[in-house]
Amino acid sequence: MVWKKNTYEFYYGGTIMESKKISTIAVLTSGGDAPAMNAATRAVVRTALARGLKVKGIMRGYSGLLKEEIFDMTSKSVSNTISHGGTILYTARCEEFKKPEVQQQAAEICKKHGIDGLVVIGGDGSFRGAGKLAGLGVNTVALPGTIDLDIACTEYTIGFDTAVNTAMEAIDKIKDTSMSHERCSIIEVMGRDAGYIALWCGIATGAENILIPEKFDGNLPNTESEVIENILRSRAKGKNHHLIVNAEGVGHSYGMAKRIEAATGIETRATILGHMQRGGNPTAKDRVYASMMGAYAVDLLLKGGSNRVVAYKHGEYVDFDIEEALAMTKDIDDYQLEIAEILGKTMGKAE
Repeated sequence: MVWKKNTYEFYYGGTIMESKKISTIAVLTSGGDAPAMNAATRAVVRTALARGLKVKGIMRGYSGLLKEEIFDMTSKSVSNTISHGGTILYTARCEEFKKPEVQQQAAEICKKHGIDGLVVIGGDGSFRGAGKLAGLGVNTVALPGTIDLDIACTEYTIGFDTAVNTAMEAIDKIKDTSMSHERCSIIEVMGRDAGYIALWCGIATGAENILIPEKFDGNLPNTESEVIENILRSRAKGKNHHLIVNAEGVGHSYGMAKRIEAATGIETRATILGHMQRGGNPTAKDRVYASMMGAYAVDLLLKGGSNRVVAYKHGEYVDFDIEEALAMTKDIDDYQLEIAEILGKTMGKAE
């Protein structure tokens, strides 16, 4: 590998080939927001400027790209943003971007504004959009920005650590009052299709039951019966409170609370944490990992990379082809589930 300013030379068939010169890159955030998106954006901007590039920000994701909400970014543009939640570029979902003619329009807008490379921060839907733009000649690199940890190619996603800590702290507080009143508490956390927040929070807070969509067969009465049996067993062994962490993909928390109380005679309250999990100051881990991923994306573009997803695997920052990454599958660790169940059990004999 031989570096030149803003170009990358590589060998192909014994001949030195030179990739397209990169002089201007843009960055956007798309889909659901996640803590530390600002840290990633900041790293993209400042790394690109340090490499001698021009940087443009695109407001409101793909929707803003289509509306040409594009502006020049400087180092000052991202000052004092690393500690803030949300995204300074704002975000939006854009269903129309699934249409080929709209994708073509977006590629032409990038060309019009002199954008040679694009960094997209978002989830799998955002990756698909990035892949389409790559196929139309726009060099793209995607970063995994989602609190759900549901991107199969990576062991870390931007915002997950903060979301888990936010939910854990809320659950700890609710557990304090639940214990004082000898209640059963159901805490619903985010995770429509992925139960990682629920699983991690359940283990971290000592939950007696953890309900996740990956292990939910759709039979709510059967799930509730198992929970009720566990509550009654625990009460018989002297446990005076019970904590259930429920992913939104299982849901029905308010109705579940009423039915549990009716079946057990134990006061049961449900709390849905909701979008508070998306906000707040990012943790140190999220700030650092997001910063490293943002810088990696810029350098990957400078090396001629396109249609790539940045990931964290086995202690290293790596990258995958977008289509390859989207084709990967990810399952909840059965061992982690087993240990969660063991740790949540009340030991001893009924008196």
